[in-house]
Amino acid sequence: MKTTKDLHTHTTYCDGSCSPEEMVRAAIEKGLDTIGISGHSYTFFDTSYCMQKDDIPRYIAEMNYLKAAYFDKIHVLCGVEQDYYSDYPTDDFDYAIGSVHYIKLGEEYIPVDENAGILKKAAEKYFGGDIYALCEEYYKTVGDVAKKTGCDIIGHFDLIAKFNEQEKLFDEMGIDASFAGGDLEDPDLVATLYRGYAVEYSAGWQQSLHLDPTPGENAIYYAAGDSQEKIDMLPQTEAAKDKGYEILSLTDYVDEFAVKTLMQYEEK
Repeated sequence: MKTTKDLHTHTTYCDGSCSPEEMVRAAIEKGLDTIGISGHSYTFFDTSYCMQKDDIPRYIAEMNYLKAAYFDKIHVLCGVEQDYYSDYPTDDFDYAIGSVHYIKLGEEYIPVDENAGILKKAAEKYFGGDIYALCEEYYKTVGDVAKKTGCDIIGHFDLIAKFNEQEKLFDEMGIDASFAGGDLEDPDLVATLYRGYAVEYSAGWQQSLHLDPTPGENAIYYAAGDSQEKIDMLPQTEAAKDKGYEILSLTDYVDEFAVKTLMQYEEK
């Protein structure tokens, strides 16, 4: 039976804009059968975006109330997005998403999802301007996130590419994922690294389906997935179609490799 769920969402308990109940109601309106709220775990070195330690018991209590209040309409889960460097326990949550939002270099925690300038400055300061070395440090950390956090889901595996649309920072095909011994874009390698885990892709999809408001006639948008059905379920696919864009669907691994290798087709 087909299920629709969203397990990576944020609320006003951290950096979201809606309350947990508003999120639950929105999920019901969208026809989801499961909604998981995954507040950002407490990080002692940066409290600007995460759940505050004193608020976490109240968050869990409110989620338990929502489970009971909406049990006949939707399955509600109380989750946490556990940052790699968070030491807050995850035992009281239904599930945990393990994510890397920072690279720790020396005593400094470098955020990877705030802006491109921070990444450039960090590359200059710690790697002599070598952005690829910084990327490899990020992926080494990602490679350890499941073990470190004890998570159920690997969060936004490719977050460091968030600001890399049109390869402004680096060529993604040029990253040597030395910790893994291969290319992290290889789906077989990802499956081997994280066997038994769900892996969330975020920035990579945004790059494949970046919704430039004026793309012109020379843009080709593509989406890769195990099946056409799964591609159609992506919110980015729906958003692209709403804008009238045509999407090239790639359901075989060799297709995705080919389209990344073939940089031009019919002058596009």
